[in-house]
Amino acid sequence: MQGSRNLKHLSLFLIPILAACAATPATPTTPTTLTTPTTPTTQIPSTESHVHSTPTDNCAVGCPMGGGALTLNRQAYTLNNNASTKFANWVAYKVTKATAATNRPRVWKADPDNPPGETLAPADYRGASAALKIDRGHQANLASLGGVSDWQSLNYLSNITPQKSDLNQGAWARLEDQERSLSKDPAIDEVHVMTGPLYEGFVGVLPRTDKVHTIPSGYWKIIFVGSSPERGLYASFVMNQNTPRGASFCDYQVSVLQIEQRTGLSFWGELPLMTQAALKSTRGRLADKMGCE
Repeated sequence: MQGSRNLKHLSLFLIPILAACAATPATPTTPTTLTTPTTPTTQIPSTESHVHSTPTDNCAVGCPMGGGALTLNRQAYTLNNNASTKFANWVAYKVTKATAATNRPRVWKADPDNPPGETLAPADYRGASAALKIDRGHQANLASLGGVSDWQSLNYLSNITPQKSDLNQGAWARLEDQERSLSKDPAIDEVHVMTGPLYEGFVGVLPRTDKVHTIPSGYWKIIFVGSSPERGLYASFVMNQNTPRGASFCDYQVSVLQIEQRTGLSFWGELPLMTQAALKSTRGRLADKMGCE
């Protein structure tokens, strides 16, 4: 009898609790919205292992590994931005028989796909030419790529660095001329190029800007023709900002491994590791086709 009374009391206690649980609505789940970016900007979550995809195969055997968190994929080029220096870590592009064009205007603009605090604007270059004897030097150059549909993006300041006039108009310009010459060879369909700055010494500062920036001390360039460096020909170069105007680019050949050691980047990541090691440790033979002995 006592047990019956206890069960009765227990049931009276549980009924309100169960009713309350039944009356409590489930917490609604907020749907996750995936927003497709309206700009050709790829955010790289990891600079160590991210695999880049480019709409025009600007990185035929893999884009450089390393650099900053922002990579911009465009028809004319693929560019990895350095938010600290305000200039590109690297730029990759390809030159073909159809990409070159002459007399394209140089209308400088801040990169609309780059956060304003991570790139420069035209006003930041005021007085720089006279003070430092520099040009606005294209990384992916206008003459080689002026025929591409989005050629105006070549004048975005993310693709520009303050380059000494003697270098920009001297050995570096002649090296770019050779890219176009190679592309005209009937046996060559595409000339693949990767290029970027070095930061190994102080050069100066742009005199009319208060934005924190670092002017490059030099530049590197890696070129190959054929389906890959392994099956074709390749060459690589490094020149510092003080390279004399009359210098020959042939005198500035280095190995790809030397560029990796000086930049902290890694190249040709889609090739087998053993192949990479063999190619990177020796100078390529493409320079022979570019007029170098």
